[in-house]
Amino acid sequence: MRGLTDAEARVLAVLLAARPDKERERLHQIRVPRSTYHAIRRRAYEEGWLRDRYVPHPVAFGRPTVTVLLARPYADRFDELVSAVAGDAGAVVVWRGAQVVVAVLMHRTAAELERLLGRLAAAPMAPPPLAVTVRAEGPTIPVYFDFEGLWSHLAGLDGTLAYPHGLGGGMPEEGDGAGPTALSAHQWWAASELVLRPFAVVAQGRGPHLVGPFGLPFSQRRLLQRGWVVHRTLLDPGRLPPFQGRVADQVVLVSGAPKPGARPEILFSTLSRESRVYPFLFATAPDRWLLGALGGSAARPTDDAGARRPVLPTIREYLEGIEIHQEPAAGFSWPLDHRYDRLLPPPRGGPPGKP
Repeated sequence: MRGLTDAEARVLAVLLAARPDKERERLHQIRVPRSTYHAIRRRAYEEGWLRDRYVPHPVAFGRPTVTVLLARPYADRFDELVSAVAGDAGAVVVWRGAQVVVAVLMHRTAAELERLLGRLAAAPMAPPPLAVTVRAEGPTIPVYFDFEGLWSHLAGLDGTLAYPHGLGGGMPEEGDGAGPTALSAHQWWAASELVLRPFAVVAQGRGPHLVGPFGLPFSQRRLLQRGWVVHRTLLDPGRLPPFQGRVADQVVLVSGAPKPGARPEILFSTLSRESRVYPFLFATAPDRWLLGALGGSAARPTDDAGARRPVLPTIREYLEGIEIHQEPAAGFSWPLDHRYDRLLPPPRGGPPGKP
């Protein structure tokens, strides 16, 4: 497998940032010719290194209860558990490894999650799964499948452009100070079209690199501007070639109960600034935190290992009852690959009314 070039590394970094920059601003940031940028962008999507998704704000669309579920199925019940979790109406992500299943579920109430957990317990398919359940109104998922920090470090770039992207948080207010308590029929239609866009574009035979927000109609741009839906560019670490011999080919999942007084923002800052670990996932419930990161030969050769704060001792300062699971990234598949269209009614006909 050939390695990535320096230009490819820089283009991937600016794409993973998923900022609404104009193209000339992106080209200025990464210092590559326009033709090179477009060729690399097309290749990155066609090779499956990157893919775009539109993520609705859980609160705006009536799904304020978000759960990150981690299960270790019994070997003979693996398929059954994956089907049960993926079949839940609130499931939007199901990530299947060789020994573990990671899922994201968005529910209207905690009772809907309890019903799913009850079904899993009634026909034991795994030891009791870890369920980190949060209310999405707050900064409870400060990092949500954001690989820009890891990639910028792997590629030896100085800093990041937008990392970390989280999920949920405070809802932006309307111009009159009122939050989006009731979306109009037109806004629901526009949001449904938007979250379906990555799949509709491919079904129409168009390139997956054309899924991004450039050229969207006004009603959909308005949703993005308000933060009710966000555009994200995701990385598939299992498909990405090495860069200068360096790879991050291991998925590492760490969970633990926060110690008294532990603050998730301090742990995150310490890991990223001093340990040079950049979680792609971080969910923080009152009783349990879950971090997802990529490991492997990701450190830059020029790094002074003595200057990096040790990772596990750092985590031990904040968490207890720590569990760690690690698997090769190439061994993961996506039975549900960020399918937020499952949460919204399918659009029918043309847009109803005005935004």
